[in-house]
This record gives sequence, C-alpha cells and structure tokens, in this order.
Amino acid sequence: MTEVKNGDTVRIHYTGTLKDGSVFDSSEGRDPLEFKAGAGQVIPGMDNEMAGMKVGEKKTLNIPCEQAYGPINPAARQAIPREGIPDDIPLELGTQLQMQTPDGQALPVTVVEVDEATVTLDANHPLAGKDLIFEIELVSIN
Repeated sequence: MTEVKNGDTVRIHYTGTLKDGSVFDSSEGRDPLEFKAGAGQVIPGMDNEMAGMKVGEKKTLNIPCEQAYGPINPAARQAIPREGIPDDIPLELGTQLQMQTPDGQALPVTVVEVDEATVTLDANHPLAGKDLIFEIELVSIN
C-alpha cells in the first residue's frame, strides 16, 4: 500500500480542537483539505506527521503552539489613539479589522481592548499561543 512521502498531494478530513475540547475548524460537510506534503502549506506540526501515512489511516495529532501558529508575540499588539480611527469603524471587543502595512500588505487585526483614549489591536493569529489537537483521516494520495 502506498505511503505519503514529501511532495505528494494529499487530501485529508480533519477536526481541529483546543485542549478544552472546543472545535475551531473542521472539514465536516466540506471537501477534504488538499495540500502538498512537506511543502509548508499547512502548519509544521501537521506537515511533519503526514509522511508514512496510508489512505484510510486516522491519527490524532497533539501539536504544541510552537509547531502551529507560534507563541503570542507581545509586539504584535498595539494601542492606537482612538481619534485615529474613523467613527464608522466598529470597536467592539473581538471585532476583526484589516489594516495595511507600510508596504501595502493587508494585515488582519482583532480589537482586544478599548478605553476612552485608546484602542488596542492584536495582529497575532487567533490561534497563536494555543496547543492544538487534530483528528485527521488520509482520504487520498496523488
């Protein structure tokens, strides 16, 4: 039976949960996730576990944050003066906004703190600093 090797295009079904059991993503009801094994198209902790899998095989992956979206980077949080934000921009906690970097790249940020003078925006990935658990099933190898 064929086993996954780096460079193979694979398709997996998956469910991603946090340590508390809450589901943050799943392929349930959707097409399987397709990516090239070993090419860095998925988080390292998943990519590293694909080699050697066989079609139909299921695995539970316990991925530490360093092999997922990394630790929280305090430098990615920034308090900006409230008057620098247009009045029509919603500022409720958890609101996802998009800023632009000096070189024109889109940068997603989340409103994490609001007071009368400042709004704190966080550019960390929402799963940064979290250990992840994935239940995966290899559907195909191409």
